[in-house]
Amino acid sequence: MAHIDYYFATISPYTYLCGVRPGDIAKAHGATITYRPIDLMNVFSRTGGQPPAERHPNRQAYRLQDMRRRAGMTGLKMTEKPAFFPTNPAPSSYAIIAAQAAGGGDLGALVAGITRACWLEDRNIADDDVIRDCLTAAGFDAALADKGLLAGAEAYHRNTEDAVRLGVFGAPFFITDGDERFWGEDRLADLDAHLAGRI
Repeated sequence: MAHIDYYFATISPYTYLCGVRPGDIAKAHGATITYRPIDLMNVFSRTGGQPPAERHPNRQAYRLQDMRRRAGMTGLKMTEKPAFFPTNPAPSSYAIIAAQAAGGGDLGALVAGITRACWLEDRNIADDDVIRDCLTAAGFDAALADKGLLAGAEAYHRNTEDAVRLGVFGAPFFITDGDERFWGEDRLADLDAHLAGRI
């Protein structure tokens, strides 16, 4: 059985644009998937990337155009400049880690819900009430927002360290058990094709 490690950031617009497709692709191919939220700014600083606000204006302008086009391609509406971006991604990341450990809900829907709260609904995903709402909507216990914070922090740090060690430099980033790497929402079709044995 194939496996996918899905490295992502809850504040990433391109993670939002993935929606629930990573989980759907895994399911279609009988693959397992592990959701691994990371500290993207830490990854950027160690792999040659820059936070969006520090990039050259040419790159910033292109990013906004690309986000608009990719939103159109995926059929997802989004706010190009959300009210709460950037914000602290750690609390929502800890909640996802806790939910994955607890089980009982739809993890793909949780990631999609948290990123949608930022990139469409203009909600602050560092806010505990927003996180609780997203947990409940995805079928998880809202109290997970307040549980396992130390374990969440440790797993978040470990995910980030593993990401850099394994070649991750952005988000979303997918690594298969055969060490095939796919960076970006626009490479989900390539991941799908790889798992199908077409490439």
